[in-house]
Amino acid sequence: MMDWPYALALLLGLIFFFLALGVPVAFAFFAANLVGAYVFLGGTVGMMTMARSTLTAIALFALAPIPLFILVGAILFHTGLASRAVEAIDRLIAKVPGRLALVAISGGTVFSALSGSTVANTAILGSTLIPEMTKRGYHPTMSMGPILGTGAIAILIPPSAITVLLGSLAQISIADLLIGGILPGILIAVLFFGYVIVRCLLNPSLAPAYDVERLPFWERVLPFLLYVVPLLAIFVVIVGSILGGIATPTESAALGSVAAFLAALAYGRLTWANLRAAILETAKVSTMVLFIIAGSITFSQILAFSGATSGILKLVTSWDLSALELIVVLLLVLLVLGCFVDQLSMIMITLPFFMPLAKTMGIDLVWFGILMLLMLEVSFTTPPFGMLLFVMKGVAPPGTTMREIYLAAAPFILLVILVVCLVVAIP
Repeated sequence: MMDWPYALALLLGLIFFFLALGVPVAFAFFAANLVGAYVFLGGTVGMMTMARSTLTAIALFALAPIPLFILVGAILFHTGLASRAVEAIDRLIAKVPGRLALVAISGGTVFSALSGSTVANTAILGSTLIPEMTKRGYHPTMSMGPILGTGAIAILIPPSAITVLLGSLAQISIADLLIGGILPGILIAVLFFGYVIVRCLLNPSLAPAYDVERLPFWERVLPFLLYVVPLLAIFVVIVGSILGGIATPTESAALGSVAAFLAALAYGRLTWANLRAAILETAKVSTMVLFIIAGSITFSQILAFSGATSGILKLVTSWDLSALELIVVLLLVLLVLGCFVDQLSMIMITLPFFMPLAKTMGIDLVWFGILMLLMLEVSFTTPPFGMLLFVMKGVAPPGTTMREIYLAAAPFILLVILVVCLVVAIP
């Protein structure tokens, strides 16, 4: 049997090697799993065992919320209801410092509660608001920054497919994780709101004031009542059914999908073309996520069989760290990883080590899961490879450099890290 440090180096080395070659995450893990199964599980017999484990990993009813939550966001995005909601919020917000940045934060938070898609959130806010912000002379920090920061809130506020993924892989209550992400998500939005107002009061040139069309009260409020309040019923259906004990996360996700479908139908926005586009997108993303889950669970099993998991447990427990010190170390690992790999890879690489350590130290797993989600949110915008940075590059005005995007994201990254510190200090 190979010593555990060599086993760990072999398995992780293979994964990073394939990721560096540009192989998709799921297939990078499957390639490492094939080698690991052959070496540690006994040749061809081990590879057959791996195939059975892979099938077992995804044949779980608990994973059903993932495609259903993705479908909610896809319907709202492809039917244009999300754009209408952002436009309604734009009308509602009066003349205040950094007005369009506040519209981005408000709209992004509402869309997070409807779609759960970070990429769609950033893309729709960027394409809708950045041209207007640029025309009004907004500094990149105030045009791109709030959209980048708010885009990632979708990972915390239900419906969130990544929350379901984390809960299912880490064997944490999915319902508790979904509910637990709401308060930190709202707190982040409030901090962003406060930051924008204070910065624009101190330096008005960041977001030059302009005359807002004076509309009668009802003309400002009516679009919000028509296009935002009814859509928030989807959020109420999902969260309310879980909180009230009426539905499991899977059932609440199904109810949310039906609510999104009925909303699109009621607004007259549902066509065969956009329904087909939403279903196709859901199928593509869900297939990718299920492949990743299958690869991750099998990888965890091979790691355990190789002795790497128990070896790391013994090593870390020998350092005699307190639970708080261990959490800080694990969060720093996530912060560094987030600069280089995507969120799904981070979950898959770290969970096989983090969860046994958390259980050994008696750490509350829901609390730890929320902390992991917060760090995953940070990783969406950490240079050089944060996913939303490249989404922003795609919707930003021509000539925008990656350096400008990095600098725009920086204050909002620090604000999320502040919330991480608060959640650590006040569980």
